[in-house]
Amino acid sequence: MNLYGLIGYPLTHSFSKRYFTDKFIREKIKESSYELFEMKSLEELPELLKKKHDLRGLNVTIPHKKDVIAYLDDLDDASAERIGAVNTIKIYADGSTKGFNTDYYGFQQSLVEWFDKRGESCKDIRALILGNGGAAKAVQVALKDLEMDFTLVSRQNSDDCVTYEGLTQEVMRAHRLIINTTPLGTFPNTEECPVIPYQWITRGHYLYDLVYNPAETLFLKKGADQGAAIQNGLKMLELQAEKAWEIWTNEENLWSI
Repeated sequence: MNLYGLIGYPLTHSFSKRYFTDKFIREKIKESSYELFEMKSLEELPELLKKKHDLRGLNVTIPHKKDVIAYLDDLDDASAERIGAVNTIKIYADGSTKGFNTDYYGFQQSLVEWFDKRGESCKDIRALILGNGGAAKAVQVALKDLEMDFTLVSRQNSDDCVTYEGLTQEVMRAHRLIINTTPLGTFPNTEECPVIPYQWITRGHYLYDLVYNPAETLFLKKGADQGAAIQNGLKMLELQAEKAWEIWTNEENLWSI
């Protein structure tokens, strides 16, 4: 049996388990299963790897995307090393581990596809990134590679970001793409949303929420009410999941030694 899974806390509403279980059935992938490993502390990770000899790969979610790096043997230079966060772990036959970041790929690809459909070029639009967690790191690197200018928005003021209170009408007009990388609005806390001046959002704006449950968060609804184009995080999740599967299942000969 090839076992895959998700670590994080809490894991009450997991996209990954449902997605991969359906994928195994749909694509007739045999002898494979996906489990949830709810983990308050990463100190539990070495024991999990030791006990589950059939583990081939793990996804990593909140709050462990940054701290898990200290528990891994290697990092992928192109993604996890640059971003400083891991959401996918490949486990080799000798038990060694390598961290990747497929959030980067999923976000970048979904954004390019969205803009292409609407006849826009990424290079022509400036972005506001709400939040500064592990997901925000992946978004930053993706935007840099697309040559998009962006500004970070955080509760704390610093040289490289503005505060939510600093979002003036001028700032809002200059940044047509607004990306929510925070968990605000995630089910069951659907009445929450980032505190930004929604009254200054226009029909020329794009609101992208990395949250996918509910499909339309309060953040997206408020943007849509102002005429903005909106997109949730489902497409990004599907793309990052497929990239994770590609990482886990290439070099299969490593498991025949």
